[in-house]
Amino acid sequence: MSIAALLRGRIHKGLRDAIQSISSAPASSSFHTSIPAQASRRTIVARLTKKVNTSKRIERERFAANTKADPILGHRPGDEAKWLNCDLAKLLVSEKELQVAPVTRLDVDAHVKLPQHFQWGVGGSAELQHLLFDSLPSVSAQRVLRNKEVLNPNNHYLQHEMLKAQWNELRGTHMLARLVDLRNASAKGIAFENRRRCVEAFSAPGKPHDTGRTEVQAAILTMKIRNLYTHLQLKRKDIANRRSLRILVHKRAKLLKYLKRLDRERFETALGRLGLEESAIEGELIVY
Repeated sequence: MSIAALLRGRIHKGLRDAIQSISSAPASSSFHTSIPAQASRRTIVARLTKKVNTSKRIERERFAANTKADPILGHRPGDEAKWLNCDLAKLLVSEKELQVAPVTRLDVDAHVKLPQHFQWGVGGSAELQHLLFDSLPSVSAQRVLRNKEVLNPNNHYLQHEMLKAQWNELRGTHMLARLVDLRNASAKGIAFENRRRCVEAFSAPGKPHDTGRTEVQAAILTMKIRNLYTHLQLKRKDIANRRSLRILVHKRAKLLKYLKRLDRERFETALGRLGLEESAIEGELIVY
């Protein structure tokens, strides 16, 4: 037998053995020598387990995003009524609310038209309003009359000067009422008035103007968070204020968690007055 015939017989035998090994292999396996084909059963099970766990985690995150309260707004999506009905939302004044308010005309008459919202803290003191718009105008008019009486004691002249002084003081009172209107304030002036209202409303009954009280600090932080959130809805590329928003959200959560450890009843009352849910301050807070 020649060498060529011998080699041909061996090649045919090798091909038959290879075909038989392929036919006897499982249908799911493929004829290649790559790494996935050589993976062990342990590696395959670990890969499938990881895939299942990843899908479950994504599903849990999607469910939490739809049910958990937003860490910024403090309520679930679509539950805006919780914020609108809380005490904090009712006492805060927004720029939009001031812009739509009607402008009063400067009609000088006996009745001074006081603004609906004051700035510079005038609105928080009834005594100060009485002093500015009732007592001081009459005292100033009498002072002018007393000076005129020394110069000219004529009764007719004094009566005329008294009416003139009263009219001038009344006109000045009308102008002062327009100046202290909150609509003339800047954004800082409106924020100052809102902070004053937060301190007044959330202080302890026996200790007014308690700026260090936890509820007062949480109310002021909630006001700032709402203002920054409204700003970022219009200026989405403001990265610096977005970082400030994250800081404020975590600071508010830290304060309320401290209040929860200190007094559970005060904590639940504060959440209701601030329009927040407990899930908005618990767990991992993700602020986008």
